Formats: sequence, C-alpha cells, structure tokens
Amino acid sequence: MQLLDLFDVTFERQRHEIGLEVDGPDGATKCLTFGEIEDRADRMAAVLAARGVVRGDRLCVRLPNGLVFIDIFIACMKLGVVLVPINVLYRDREIAHIVGDAAPRAVVATADAALLFPQGTTLWDVEGLTAAAAGTSAGRVRTTVDGRSPATVIYTSGTTGRSKGAVLSHDNFLVNTANLIACWRITSADRYLAVLPLFHVHGLGNGLVTWLAAGCRMRLVERFEASRAADLFAAFKPTLFFGVPTVYVRLLELPLDAAQAIGRHVRLFVSGSAPLQASMFEAFRARFGHPILERYGMSETLMNLANPYAGERRPGTVGLPLPGVETRIVDVNGTDVDAGAVGELWLRGPNVFQGYWRQPEATAAAFADGWFRTGDMAQRSPDGYYTLCGRRTDLIISGGFNIYPREIEELLVECCGVREAAIVGASDPRRGEVPVAYVVADQPIDVAAVEAVCRRSLASFKVPRGFIQVPALPRTAMGKVQKHLLPPWAPV
Repeated sequence: MQLLDLFDVTFERQRHEIGLEVDGPDGATKCLTFGEIEDRADRMAAVLAARGVVRGDRLCVRLPNGLVFIDIFIACMKLGVVLVPINVLYRDREIAHIVGDAAPRAVVATADAALLFPQGTTLWDVEGLTAAAAGTSAGRVRTTVDGRSPATVIYTSGTTGRSKGAVLSHDNFLVNTANLIACWRITSADRYLAVLPLFHVHGLGNGLVTWLAAGCRMRLVERFEASRAADLFAAFKPTLFFGVPTVYVRLLELPLDAAQAIGRHVRLFVSGSAPLQASMFEAFRARFGHPILERYGMSETLMNLANPYAGERRPGTVGLPLPGVETRIVDVNGTDVDAGAVGELWLRGPNVFQGYWRQPEATAAAFADGWFRTGDMAQRSPDGYYTLCGRRTDLIISGGFNIYPREIEELLVECCGVREAAIVGASDPRRGEVPVAYVVADQPIDVAAVEAVCRRSLASFKVPRGFIQVPALPRTAMGKVQKHLLPPWAPV
C-alpha cells in the first residue's frame, strides 16, 4: 500500500466536494473541490515527468505554503518521487548542505531565491512550472511503489549542528495517518485551519497528509499572523487546529470575547514540536474553554505519544504511546529504569524511519538492538504518562549531580515578568558545569528576586549561576530553541 491509495479514496468519493480554501493571487479566498485538486496534481505530474523526473528521484522544494506546494506534493506521490522540502528561512549555506546531500533531480523555488542555491543546481522556477502545468492536459497519473519506498526526506532542524535527512517511507506516513484519524476522531466533517509550514513534518505529515486521507475541508494560509487570527477563525470556523507553543502564546493575546468565540467552534487544539509550558496550558483552557492536546513526535518518527482525546490531558506531559508504538526509558547502560526515574526515551514501531539519507554511520549510532535512541530524556509516571525533561545533549552534570533544564525553565516562566526561559550548561573549573539562565521579559528583571524564587524551590546545585536577559530566544521555524546560538556567559 502507498499514500496514493489513501488519497484516491478521497479523490473518488468526494470529487465534487470542496476540499481546500486558499488565498488567491488577488487576495480573495479561492475554493477548490477534491476533483480540481487531483486534476492540478495530475497536470503537474505530467510536467515533471516530461522534464525527466522518474520514480525514486529526489525533488527539492523550497516554497512557502500555497496551492503549488500541494500540487507538487501530490504529483510526487503519483510519480513515486521522493519529496525533499527545504525550510524557506534557510539561507545559502544551509541550502547548499541539503542540496549537496540529497542530490536531487531538480529544485523548485521562487525566482527571487535563485541566488541562494549552489552553482550548477538544476533550478526550476515555480512560476514557469505552474504555467506549464496549467497548459497541459493529463489523465490520472499513478506509479506503483512499495510501502517501504521513501516518500520524503525530511532534514532535521539542526539545533546543534548540521541537519541530517530522515528517510520516511509511505508506510511511516500510513501508520501515522491511521493513528491520528482514529485517536483524534478526524472525519470528512472536520474543518482544519492549517497555519504550520508544509516544509516541516508537523505541517506536512500531521496536517497535509491527514487532510487528504480524511477528506475534510482545509483552509491553508501562508503563515500564522496574529493580526489575522481572529478574522480567520471567525470566517472559517475550524474544528481542528494544530499549532506550536509560540502560536498559542500569540493566541492568548486575543481579547477574551474573541477567544471564547473561537472556542465555541474548535473541538481540538493540538500542540507539538516544542515543549508547552504547564502555565500556558492552564491559561489557554481558562480563555478558550479547551485543554490543549500536547503530543510528541520527531522528524525521524512522526507521532509517538499523545495525551488522550477522551481522557485526562495532563499539563506538562506528552501523554501515552500511540497504537503500535513501543517505548522504553533507559539509563546510560541501556537498562530500563523504574517509573519516575529519568532516562533516555527509546522507541520502536512502524512509524520509525529507515535511517538517515546516505549516512550509514549516523543511522547505526541512532539505533540499539532495533530501538531508536531519540536523544530525549523523559520519565514515566506510574499510570503511564510521559514527561519530557530535555535533550540528552542538554543534560547538565554539575558536581556529579544531573540537572534537567526543563525543570528550571518551567519554574522561571512562573516568575513575575519572565515570558520565556532557556537553561544552558556553562563550563566551571570546580563543578564541571553550572546552569545559566537566559530569560525574555517585557521589563528588566529583578535578578535577586528571581534567584530567591529558585533558591526556595530548587536544590542549591540547580540554581542558575547567572541570569542573562535577552530580547528573544533563537528558535527554529517550528519554535525549538537553538541554545547553541545564545550569547556566551561570562561570570563576574
């Protein structure tokens, strides 16, 4: 089975139903039926095939959210071509790495991005490609591929170094889609407001693929804009919304009447890609009338765990394993730890990727006896809920004691005036490492007061040795903090 088998059910059953609303070139909302969506994809597939793209080729795409991205994605699935999306925020160095590593047949991008690509890249201007597809006549296109065949290569965020290409198969997406449709009760009657970038696995795997499989109605916007949020929700009246914590921070700024109006229509708010502060969870429930469903996924695995749709959505946790996903929490020796203890989270299941593109050594290092080593530290409650404690590489060992940054970060955002916080380990000649706090606040913070809160609430070795106020935390497009880009700490 391949992804196209899921999509074909929607294309045939709901051919004459509106499936997509998107901003047109004149700014007006354009509506397309599922039949029109497939027809566009068939024409795009015919153009790509005429340009020499064949099954198994990689096709890089650096495009913002829009109708053409959808055309190309479906066309790739029809041709058995491997889609390689590129973050639209990436610049020449990052792009050169991906293009050099993926070795694509071609790259599709806007004309103004041409200078970002390395010399010698086969670059196809998206406007020319779209014009060619519009002037092409094509019947239904289909290339049969095995479920284990690659569907996409998703490059990791690169929060600590150069990104690696995670190879996700059709089977990986099929399992993920089946889980989300079943566990989150997604049907063709839903209305999904899509604001997440399609170049990321969150917007692509959870959003775009699930939309096509469920046959619901989607409103796609290029990016989330807080100034448009209230009007978008009011006009489209979505039942589903997927976001990241930074999006929910902005939604919390909406007036109470707008928040309550949104809450009357949306049945499910989902958050992922970065940790959701427990305080934000409670604030959102108070204003919108809904507890956010927090879940945990990765570029290498799609979705792994989620709080239940029907049941307790526990603040600060990422819930329970999804169907078919096996989990372990282990110590440095790979031995399972008891409930409540912190260790590295290992995963196994049909959602887990095949490996990193053309990096056998990195692939081998990522697995142990068939288990994928996530690099995320976690703990499991006695009743099975999982809480993430940060990345293994973020672990701070100070004087022999383990310090997990998220515990301190959660405390700091509860302090008066602190909106965001990041804890980083700094070298120390006596203790090896000590924690240092980087905070974002609207006004200058009272360092003594914040430190006093930490001393009352934390063991002495966990109290940050320095507090640095910064205008903003450096983040990826999906809201993950890039701690390696924070300014160095110089002890007084």
